[in-house]
Amino acid sequence: MLSRANATRRARELGTLMGLIGLAALLSVLTPHFLSVSNLLNVAEQTSINAVIAVGMTLVILSGGIDLSVGSLLALTGVVLASALQAGWPTAAAIAAGVAVGAACGLVNGGLITRGRLPAFIATLGMMSIARGGALVFTSGRPISGFEASFRRLSTGRVLGIPAPVVITLVVYVVGHFLLTRTRFGRYVYAIGGNEEATRLSGVNTAFHKTMVYVLSGIASGLAAALLAARLNSAQPIAGINYELDAIAATVIGGTSLSGGIGTLHGTLIGALIMGVLRNGLNLLGTSAYFQQIVIGVVIIVAVLVDSMLKPAAK
Repeated sequence: MLSRANATRRARELGTLMGLIGLAALLSVLTPHFLSVSNLLNVAEQTSINAVIAVGMTLVILSGGIDLSVGSLLALTGVVLASALQAGWPTAAAIAAGVAVGAACGLVNGGLITRGRLPAFIATLGMMSIARGGALVFTSGRPISGFEASFRRLSTGRVLGIPAPVVITLVVYVVGHFLLTRTRFGRYVYAIGGNEEATRLSGVNTAFHKTMVYVLSGIASGLAAALLAARLNSAQPIAGINYELDAIAATVIGGTSLSGGIGTLHGTLIGALIMGVLRNGLNLLGTSAYFQQIVIGVVIIVAVLVDSMLKPAAK
């Protein structure tokens, strides 16, 4: 039999999925274009960047932390990747360079939090400013544009009719799900988020595992930067502004507790899709972009309120 805590979590996951289905059904009634194949693929493609960033954010929040630097890291890793491409580097090497920068910044975040004893909010807030400034200095504030077709296939390519960014996002989620549910590292991430001190006393190197979740978050930002640069055919030092808020929103809407220890990646994917469907539907309905921000904010608040109300039942 399921424990009360597991039953509560399953009910919330089902509720999130039903929310996505209900939202899609409502929009299909309000606008006939919503359920067209081209529009649904467009929603999935537009969601992919936030969804990839949210993988790293989910790992961080599951461990009891927060990462405010992901949007700025996307900009920094993007301009590094773009510069490498302009210098004639192969696509794989340029992407690896960008991802390596993201991982290095994540390593710094993790070190400041575990070794420097800084609160995650402060450490990643500082990195957010440093990475954004670094991107602006690196490019003198100018975008880097014009890439080879081999790189742009990350955006324009298709696999069995499915856009390449969607396929890449699904691969990232499969790997992340395996990491969380089938490895010792994943079990330790949940344990640290549930009770870090008890996990440390049981012999787990909590500092190492907490650091690694920030490294993985930086890697996710680097991968998302590659997808964004390929889509826009440009890397801009001002890219990724407020992306950290979208990633946190997708994670929380998907059922991950801000207190840590509770959540799943498939829930995060549903949360990212809810945000993507909502934005797409509001665009189809001709809703002002300013009003869209209000709607997204309300959805985030409602999701956190639900998390707070369910928390006693999940213990």
